[in-house]
Parts: sequence; structure tokens; C-alpha cells
Amino acid sequence: MIGDGTAPEFGALEGSMRDFRYLPGSDLLTRVDAFYDWQQARRAAGVWPLGRSTELGAHSRCTARTDEGALFEGVNFASQDYLSLSSHPAILEVAIETMREFGVHSAGSPALVGNTSLSIALEEKIGAFLGYDHVALFPTGWAAGFGVIKGLVRPNDHIVMDALSHACLQEGAQAATRNIHLFRHNQIEGVRQKLAKIRASDTENGILLITESLFSMDSDTPDIAELQQLAHEFGATLVVDVAHDLGNLGPTGRGFIEIQNMLGKVDVVMGSFSKTFASNGGFVASRGRSVKEYLRYYSSPNTFSNAMSPANAAIVGKAFDIVSSDEGAALRRKLMDNILMLRSLLNGCGLETYGDPSAIVCVKMGSESLARLTSRRLPALGMLANLVEFPAVPKGQARFRLQVMARHSQHDIIDAVHRLATAAADAGEDQRALDEGAASLASLAKDRPLPVKLPTPAGDAAAPLPQAPAAPRRGSIAA
Repeated sequence: MIGDGTAPEFGALEGSMRDFRYLPGSDLLTRVDAFYDWQQARRAAGVWPLGRSTELGAHSRCTARTDEGALFEGVNFASQDYLSLSSHPAILEVAIETMREFGVHSAGSPALVGNTSLSIALEEKIGAFLGYDHVALFPTGWAAGFGVIKGLVRPNDHIVMDALSHACLQEGAQAATRNIHLFRHNQIEGVRQKLAKIRASDTENGILLITESLFSMDSDTPDIAELQQLAHEFGATLVVDVAHDLGNLGPTGRGFIEIQNMLGKVDVVMGSFSKTFASNGGFVASRGRSVKEYLRYYSSPNTFSNAMSPANAAIVGKAFDIVSSDEGAALRRKLMDNILMLRSLLNGCGLETYGDPSAIVCVKMGSESLARLTSRRLPALGMLANLVEFPAVPKGQARFRLQVMARHSQHDIIDAVHRLATAAADAGEDQRALDEGAASLASLAKDRPLPVKLPTPAGDAAAPLPQAPAAPRRGSIAA
């Protein structure tokens, strides 16, 4: 909202989602038109990258559709399927057989006959995998993050949270208490200062200390052992969100809590099945049954949502079996080989990557306008990649979040680097032309190649993948 009480107006290369979070006007339905107008301006300029869908699933190469229906094909680095388990034959088989035997619906919440023998077995399997006595399942990972906070924290309690924590954690905190203390990303000394300040004035109420084991926008990790020690020192409870590394990192797939020798030592662990375990759903693991039982009846996403479907529970259980097997170890090695190759080739082309090696490879773009101009060229070059900009990341630090799969081939990786580097180089020329007044955004949008048009329905003959230019302008790679 701007100072005179009118709705904001921005061009296609300006503004952010935050500008439309709070809109003026008494009519709840018409005031959202300002956002739609901005969205349409970005669509017209070819710089609206959200709302896309895949036609036949999130494979390493796939056909996708923009949110206005235009079809294109590309190498896919936009989907979360780190070990490529969503199309694994054993996963598909267990899903089909479970639906035949159990039906397709849980038909109740975990508090009211929604659990099945499969979900009970999954709770036990996750507990054994992580070294905890009890696990509570949630219908989504978002529900687990929101629910563990809303279930445990009361209005007079305090939350000390990494400022870059997942949205589900942020919103759970806002729903639970006004006493929210954000610390600068991964800054341990800031945690100590905030805990000490709270305890200097309040020794009666609880403190929930929250972090993630792998942050998805920066691909970095905190010192979990130090955070747990601080929690013990100040009478706080540590919750670690393991959504992005569980199953796909670590010697046995237990992520950074394994790498940092913290298995079974963290107060509470919560995670999601949607990144590695080929399904919706989430969990909260703790050492006492009392915590699980309390969350079942006082965490509303658990109490008032239907439980995971039998098929989802079976899929996740089979995925844990694969993660724990020799095949899982081989998939993790292949995934890391792909990660290291992608990062190396990107850096060789002058494209900077963030953080440490993980299935999340974030590529620095900088300004939002350059990033949007880059994104508009990717469909025609044959690539799916997620653009991330403010407020999900700091202003002026827009990036592409590439998500690597174990079944990406070397050719997929080379293609991705080639196409992203080419798009970025062309976008740089577009930006210079705009800055110099030699072109308008309308003319650039008019001249840009459209996504590859494919016949519908999807089962008809598909056009081949577009060929990228012979060589990117920001470096070169060996094919």
C-alpha cells in the first residue's frame, strides 16, 4: 500500500509480490484487481514465470504448460524429486496395490479413525530411522511445520527463529504468539543474545528455537549441535526442519543431522515427504509419546485434517526402504555427481552459485529486471527453472533455484547450463537496450520467441526439444 491510500502500480520489470500483500479499499474482491493488472502486465511481457504445470509428470525432461495454456518442452530443473523416486517402479507398484487393497482415501483425521496400519507402520519406520520414540504424521509438510509450532506454543511463550525459515514456520509462529524474535541467518551469537535477553526478563514461559538443517534459497546449514547446546543452556526447545536434506544427503540418507552427528539428539525434528519421498505429507518426531499425543489433539492441522491417504503412507514407507538400501546409496552418489557437475559448469560459464553442494543449486542473477528478462527466454530455449525474487530473497538478489534429480543425465546438465547461460547473456543485451532507450519492453515482448506450441491432447505427436544456440556468450562448456 502506498502513502496516498491508492493501490500500487508497477511495470512488468518493477514491483514485487510484497507490494500487493496489503491493499487499500473496503471491497475485498475488487481491490485485488491491482495485483491482477500487474500480473497481466508481466504476462504480456513474457516475464510471469509462475503457475506452470507439467503435462505428464515431473520427469527430468518434460512437457510443461504456462498458466495461460501455452505448451513447451524442456529439460526440467524446476521439480522437487531429488532421488527421482516419483517414477520408480517399486513406488508405482506399491501405490497401485495399496489403492486396490485400501481404497484411495483415509476418510478421517488421525484423531478420528483416519490412521491405517500403513500410517502406524510409517510412524514407527521414521522413528527408527531418526532415532526417536514417537512420530506424528501430518497431511502435508506445510501442515507439519505450521502445526508443530501452533500446537506447542501459547501466546505468552517466545519463538526464536532464523529469519530465513520456511513460510510454514513463519506463519505458524505468527499464529501462535506475538513474542517472535528473528535472528540473522545462521548467526549463532545472535541466538545466544536473544535467548539471554528473553530469560533475563521471563523465566516462566517457554521458548521454541527454530531452524532448518538445509536452507533452500542459500543451500547452507547451521551448526545444529551449537543450537541444541544453547537450547539446553537457556531452557528452550529446539525444532529442526529437515525438509530438503533428509533422504538425499548424508552417508545413510539422514541428512545434516547425521553429518553433524546429531541423530536422535535434537529435541524435535520435523520434515516433509515432498522433496525426496515421492509424496505429500510431513512428520514431527520427538522422544516422548506425550508430545505426539498433545499434537494429535491440539495441533489443528493434525486434528482437523484428514490423515494421509493409505497410498501416500505406503509410498513414503517404500521410499524410506529405498533410501535405506544399497540402491538408495547409489542414487545419492549419482545425485551428488550431478550436483557437482552442474555447479562446476555454471561457475565455468560465469554464473555464480550460492552455498554448499546440495540438490538445490541457486544461480545468482542480481536485479529482478535482469532475472525476469532471463526467465522469459528459457521456455523457447527448452528449459524449466524456477525464478525466485523478493520477498522470498533479499531485494536485488534474484536467483534461479535449480533442483537436481538423481536421474538427470550428463546431457541434461550440459543442456541446462548451455540454455541458462544463453538466456542470461541475451537478457543482458535486452537490459542494456532498455537502459539506453534503444528498445521498449513492448518491442522486446513482441519479438521474443514464443513457447513451443504442441498439439493437444498431450498424447498427440510432440514437437522436438528446441535447440539452444551453438555456444553461450558467458563462457563455454564441453559437450
